[in-house]
Amino acid sequence: MIIVLSFPALEIYTLVQIYHYIGWWIVVLLAAGMLTGWLLIVGERLAFFARMSMTLQSGGSPLRALIDSGRTMIAGALFIFPGVISDVLAVLVLFLPLPGSRSPQTAESEPGVIEGEYRREHDDRLERGADSKR
Repeated sequence: MIIVLSFPALEIYTLVQIYHYIGWWIVVLLAAGMLTGWLLIVGERLAFFARMSMTLQSGGSPLRALIDSGRTMIAGALFIFPGVISDVLAVLVLFLPLPGSRSPQTAESEPGVIEGEYRREHDDRLERGADSKR
């Protein structure tokens, strides 16, 4: 209960302190944060179904897509909430990796294995070369 009440008070205190340094530009900072949050939520609303269908088609876990979408929605809500501390928390939610998540660089297969595709083609020259050596 105390945390819920103290967070807005801390946000107001921080906004007043920043206002003393940058003046009315704090209004631009707050408006930019709210616009960023709104755009994140609208964009995620549109991208959620595409992300979910791509995950299901590739055989991945739908939980991963839900977590990624949830992170974006939470960050958008934090950006919309007026304040600098909530904006910093939103940036942290967006950019800090989750435990257990793997980036594409670390998601490599076993050492010495080269992944790729191949296609076997029938070549008449191979058969003629084998017949002439007999």
